[in-house]
Amino acid sequence: MPAFDELRGYLVHIRIAHHIHGRIRLKLVAGYESLAGRSRQARQFQSILDRTPGVHSVRVNVLARSCSVEYDPQVIPAEAWSDFLAGVESPAAATLEQILREIYREIMHEKL
Repeated sequence: MPAFDELRGYLVHIRIAHHIHGRIRLKLVAGYESLAGRSRQARQFQSILDRTPGVHSVRVNVLARSCSVEYDPQVIPAEAWSDFLAGVESPAAATLEQILREIYREIMHEKL
């Protein structure tokens, strides 16, 4: 698994395709790397989201370059997704990034 900052770099290529209260569909922009690269990073992103408190389900469709996430807005504020993906510094984005970094560290620690 790459360093979190490398994975964070992957996330700048993701846009929000659809967002309603408690459910978001993320889409990888067209033309980003090879399918193999997308697949590896998508699986890594999914493994982090699968363990994230407040995330109920994650469905990744590599061929469609999309990911649907059902989440609890009481744990992850709705605006956190757009702020985090856009690189906006906000309390909501900081909350989401902190959660994702903690999960990433747990996964890396388990691999040691």
